[in-house]
Amino acid sequence: MCGIAGKIQGDRRPVQRELLTAMGAQLRHRGPDDSGVYLKGHVGLVHQRLSILDLSAAGCQPMSNSKGTLWIVFNGEIYNFEELRGRLRVPREFRTGTDTEVLLYLYEDFGLQCLDLLRGMFAFALWDESAQRLVLARDRLGKKPLFYRLTNESLTFASEIKALLVERPRPDIDPIALNHYLTFQYVPAPLTIFRGIQKLLPGQVMVYEGGKVSCRTYWSLQYDRKIRLRSDDECREAFEELLDESVRLRLVSDVPLGAFLSGGLDSSSIVAIMSKHMKQPVKTFSIGFKDEAYNELPHAREVAQRFGTDHHEFIVEPSAFEILTKLVRIYDEPYADSSAVPTYYLSELSRQAVTVILTGDGGDELLAGYPRYKYSSLEHWMARYVGKNMRKSLKAVLSRFPFISLSQTGRRIIERIVEPFAATYLSRICYFSPAEKAGLYATDFNESICEHDSFDLLGKWFEEAPAIELLDQLLAVDTRSYLPDDLLVKVDRATMAHGLEARSPFLDHKLMEFAASLPIDLKVRKGMSKYVLKRAMRGVLPDRIITRSKQGFGVPIDRWFREDCRDFVHETLLSSRSLTRGYFVPDKVRELVENHQHRGVPSGYRLYALLMLELWHREYVDSDSSAYPVAV
Repeated sequence: MCGIAGKIQGDRRPVQRELLTAMGAQLRHRGPDDSGVYLKGHVGLVHQRLSILDLSAAGCQPMSNSKGTLWIVFNGEIYNFEELRGRLRVPREFRTGTDTEVLLYLYEDFGLQCLDLLRGMFAFALWDESAQRLVLARDRLGKKPLFYRLTNESLTFASEIKALLVERPRPDIDPIALNHYLTFQYVPAPLTIFRGIQKLLPGQVMVYEGGKVSCRTYWSLQYDRKIRLRSDDECREAFEELLDESVRLRLVSDVPLGAFLSGGLDSSSIVAIMSKHMKQPVKTFSIGFKDEAYNELPHAREVAQRFGTDHHEFIVEPSAFEILTKLVRIYDEPYADSSAVPTYYLSELSRQAVTVILTGDGGDELLAGYPRYKYSSLEHWMARYVGKNMRKSLKAVLSRFPFISLSQTGRRIIERIVEPFAATYLSRICYFSPAEKAGLYATDFNESICEHDSFDLLGKWFEEAPAIELLDQLLAVDTRSYLPDDLLVKVDRATMAHGLEARSPFLDHKLMEFAASLPIDLKVRKGMSKYVLKRAMRGVLPDRIITRSKQGFGVPIDRWFREDCRDFVHETLLSSRSLTRGYFVPDKVRELVENHQHRGVPSGYRLYALLMLELWHREYVDSDSSAYPVAV
């Protein structure tokens, strides 16, 4: 796992070495073992290396092919690279034992079609000297990040935004991105919090050639191609084989390896399969809280004992919030998933013993594990059979007949009839609802974003979902948004902040494709989520682990913000600096804080979103610009 960056000047002006060096310095945490620069006139690449395979100097990057006509900087792992050596059209004499060198020759033989052969997680930049072409690509599910800034004169890219900020002038804040952040707790791709800086989407490849850019999607997950004529047992066996293979592929490493273990079904399943294939005990790492409602350590301990793992634990205290400023710097954008706090500490704990970690990430999006995926038969029928025109007609008819006297339940039923399902889904996942934001926003800020409603964005995702069944639509929406823009961002930044590589077996694209092809009753059956995984783990994991209710990786924010951290919240959000940003009505912010701390109205997660926004401002907007290296 590494950090990559670079620049190409379309006007053929030379790229400055000082710029590349400064960009690399901002990414040193991602690759502390080595660094390298390729610079030739108007093209420059920089790499920060975290050594995982072939620890020798031969594996350093930027790396070239034998002719010196191709140069690459690569971040990630290609798990099937040994197999792909045999797929090359022309035999080569390899100088290294790395997947990076295999990728170079795959491109040499197959061009951009080589992306279809890769099984793994990656973001890379490849300079094709002969064609004068720069290629940027990101893995199918977005496990590895890639940001870019495109102007009329140049294309600059990096693994993290901070490396793009070494160039002046610093970009303006995008109010549309900020508005979406307060809805979703993250900035959805391709937007970033900065105007002019974008995210390359998962499964996309970008080509910069002759000063022009082309971008295409080389892979997308399809839910409307279902398996035919296979029994439940056949589907379960096929699922077991793919999951087992996915874990085995991710055990290849020349450095120590372990697993995050929460005590939930997903991470426990990964540890069970690892234990089957590893000769030595699996090193497992768990984190918990003194607040029992949020503490999963007893469950993790039970799994660790079951498989005889080398187990390590850590308790998070409220004082952990002292690292929030550090988290702001790690994530570069406002980011309000509070589970980043324990993930940071868990990564720090794990890095003391291992360099590679396997996680259970993706299991919920794979097999519908979240409680929000439960919906009524009415919602299913409306989503599948009622079109836009019929909804408009129903809404017009109902508007002529007052239903003020209806109960709240009756009112919700009518809303579900006249509103698209995306609207009701938004109410389950948003931090600030449209109505809450309307009351919170200052007039000028509200006018700047009024034509960019988050519901419209979510509705667009639903419309584009390649699925027929409502459950598959939900999975498709979360797999294109919540998974890559929140969960994978959280783990990537927290692990890479400590030079730790995270691998996610559930996110193997072949396993994802198979799960997408399963009938929905193999994902949720009679109220039981992750049905096929629970069937597969029966007799392997303790029954209590399989049957226990879903428990998110949450933080006791409501209590902490009301007790231990109340002064910090009050002093930060109600400071004159915070209240004069121009985004919010000051009295509404005061009301939110006071209601939570003194009137028993729980608003911890919304306050956390505002808190991280304010801390981000202090780090990235208020701070002296000299904090960023300056390109000479």
